[in-house]
Amino acid sequence: MNQQTISLLKKIEAEHGPSAFACSFGLEDMVLLDMISKHARRIEVFTLDTGRLPNETLDLLDIARDKYPVPIRVYFPESKLVEEWVEQNGPNGFYRSVSQRKQCCHIRKVLPLGRALSGKKSWVTGLRREQSLARQSLQIEEWDDSNGLKKFNPLLEWSLEDTWAYIRENNVPYNALHDRGYPSIGCAPCTRAVEPGQDIRAGRWWWEETTAKECGLHAPK
Repeated sequence: MNQQTISLLKKIEAEHGPSAFACSFGLEDMVLLDMISKHARRIEVFTLDTGRLPNETLDLLDIARDKYPVPIRVYFPESKLVEEWVEQNGPNGFYRSVSQRKQCCHIRKVLPLGRALSGKKSWVTGLRREQSLARQSLQIEEWDDSNGLKKFNPLLEWSLEDTWAYIRENNVPYNALHDRGYPSIGCAPCTRAVEPGQDIRAGRWWWEETTAKECGLHAPK
């Protein structure tokens, strides 16, 4: 499975460039960052700093920048839009309703993603099918209508066990929160640890009663 993924990354680099990898420093993204740095360095690596990330994620960004030879570009939300949203809703207004939470995600994630993908022909994600019900219909290669380019999910068929095995076998650094019961990590106020046996994304936006917890970066077709 490792070699298939590496071959796909090389194909993306050769045939679908310029390409960019959206790295959020979760477990899966660290696998791809390690592979890209070793086998497909022309795939640009970027991350979205929402301004509300956990310190552990920022610590891992520093570690990754020191360990890997590929540059990691950081995109921030537009400060004016954040200021206006906070003035209207308060710093934690996303707890009040799904619509307010999605507005916050749109400003802090979706719009910066659009800037990061500007001029690209494809982008790469660390999505896995088993992460949520909303991701069951994904394909390894898709057309992303929202951003007008191809989208690749090289780890789509990987299991959590596959992912951990690669991390351990290749001495890949990972987010310290994974050892504290956080299988999925987003912004600090919107993420918490899960209980054993709970859904992988149960700790994301836990106050919302929905089975399709997404921020808008990966809108379904």
